[in-house]
Amino acid sequence: MKSLLALLSLVALPVMAADPTLYGRYENIALPELGQTLKAKMDTGAYTASLSAKDIERFTRDGEDWVRFRLATKDSDGKVYEHKVSRISKIKGRADEEDEGDVPELSKRPVVDLELCLGDVKRSVEVNLVDRSNFNYPLLIGAKALREFKAAVNPAKRFTAGKPDC
Repeated sequence: MKSLLALLSLVALPVMAADPTLYGRYENIALPELGQTLKAKMDTGAYTASLSAKDIERFTRDGEDWVRFRLATKDSDGKVYEHKVSRISKIKGRADEEDEGDVPELSKRPVVDLELCLGDVKRSVEVNLVDRSNFNYPLLIGAKALREFKAAVNPAKRFTAGKPDC
């Protein structure tokens, strides 16, 4: 009987999930592979992460899909980066930009796997490349990347993680 009670008490124990780390709506994120630290917007309404890039050119190397690009940021030095493409994403246009009854246009964007450093946490994240130079933040961190970082976002906070230290 004692062993049955002991077994039942184990079954009744709640499984505790790790609490998410709370970040602000905006954070500094390092991209070690590119040697850059950028201001990022943490956007739970976006699915994938987006990096501001220009002169985006896909090419083939050893039978694989690659992309060549420059950062489209205020402080960009014009350096050309090359990275293997992990996939092509199809992004729907925003609903408020479409005329009523129109089918949203799909834009195809190359997606690369990049290491991102947020606070003292480093993760490999899928990032699509698109020109975000008209936006305030050159890096957008979407829900998929937020899950990778086990992050929760407090929109009332800003830059809670401090300087990236990975």
